[in-house]
Parts: sequence; structure tokens; C-alpha cells
Amino acid sequence: MKSALQPTPAELEILDVLWDLKKATVREVYEELSKRKSTTYTTVLKFMQIMQSKGLVVRDEQGKAHVYRAKQSQRQMQSTLVGTLLDKVFRGSALSLVQHVLETKPATSEELEMIRRMIADAEAKKGGGK
Repeated sequence: MKSALQPTPAELEILDVLWDLKKATVREVYEELSKRKSTTYTTVLKFMQIMQSKGLVVRDEQGKAHVYRAKQSQRQMQSTLVGTLLDKVFRGSALSLVQHVLETKPATSEELEMIRRMIADAEAKKGGGK
């Protein structure tokens, strides 16, 4: 089965709100987005309707106000987007992706230490990388 269409940047902003709130009405999403940037209620409503038709969100029509939630978890969406980026931009090379990320936005000392631990864990799972 083909995975859901990938969200646009504006749709990702709405998904980010839904991931934070777990579920929300259009009004709640609009209020949260308005704290971050200038937008209108009707724009948010239209985006959420489009997102439902694309399969990015699920709408519960039980009550008076329609309640939306993201169809995929944030982690699932991140995996999908990173996988696509890795394949399309870095020709499947995790090394190229990580190198580019570290050159573009240097990591903090804490982040580098966490990366080292992740690498050590990955090597341990593969039997020391042998």
C-alpha cells in the first residue's frame, strides 16, 4: 500500500500543533498557530480539509465541532520524511546526510555526546560493526 502523501511546510505546521495537542478542533489549531505566525481561521480550515482528503489527518464528526488528529505519529512522519530525503537527496547515504547536517548546523557538545552513544549502541547491536 502506498504511504500517505507527504505534507507541505504549512501542513507540517498544523501537524506539529496536532501532535502537541493530540487532537483538536480547527479553532484550537488556529489559536495555536496564531501564536506562531499570522494566519486566518478560514485558511487553517481549508488546509485541514485538504489534509483530511490527503489522508494526513482523521476527523471525528461525532460531536458538534469536528475534532482532528494526525493520522501518523510524529515519529512515523519523521521516518517517512527522512527516508525520502535520504533516498532523493543523498542517494541513500546516511554518511552524506549526517555529514551535511553537521556541516550545516553544528551540534552542541551534548548533542555530539548523544550521537557518540547512538553510534556505540548501533555498533553493539551489529556485533561491534563486524
